[in-house]
Amino acid sequence: MSFEVPPVKIADRKMKRLRMTEIPLVKVIWNETTGDATWELESKMKEQYPELFNNV
Repeated sequence: MSFEVPPVKIADRKMKRLRMTEIPLVKVIWNETTGDATWELESKMKEQYPELFNNV
């Protein structure tokens, strides 16, 4: 059994360069108390959680 933890906020942005392409990434904070964070594709996060990008 598993459950989905919603993200809390976007902490940072960066562009990852792979040869001739650039991939936009965002650092997502999943739990503010423990500081759990991961780098995710910006396009994926905008699609799944558009409300996180209202103030970014």
